[in-house]
Amino acid sequence: MAMKRSKEPWMSAEDFGRSLPRGVGVNLLVADIGAQVAFCRDCLGAMVLDHDEDFAAIELCGSVFMLHADHSYASHPMSGIVAGAESRGAGVELRVYGLDPDKVEARAESQGHHVLAGSIDKPHGLRECFVVDPEGYIWVPSAAIRPD
Repeated sequence: MAMKRSKEPWMSAEDFGRSLPRGVGVNLLVADIGAQVAFCRDCLGAMVLDHDEDFAAIELCGSVFMLHADHSYASHPMSGIVAGAESRGAGVELRVYGLDPDKVEARAESQGHHVLAGSIDKPHGLRECFVVDPEGYIWVPSAAIRPD
């Protein structure tokens, strides 16, 4: 399927690619860009840098990640792996350090998202919760537990 973009992108793909810092990047393939953008913005508190029907650039806690609609990957080798997958996020935790888990949990519950595990202090020094997004990815907002 062809791209569905109905507006000019905020910057060229080449400029965006060159702007990304060194490190690990995340790109999530999603069936519904709008629902995923709303989750990132309204539940996680992320800033949406740009989005259209094909692509979104999201900034969260100083990191930038991408969303691509399934149809934008129609000719990509991954399309056969993702098509028909029961849960895209199985076995993956998207950990966001420095994001208040209690606030995310409260927003998730108020917006009808599935809270897999509520906020709790863990022995590894983080308070965290586990929230499932509309595509089945598991987000783990985590905050350091301050020593008494």
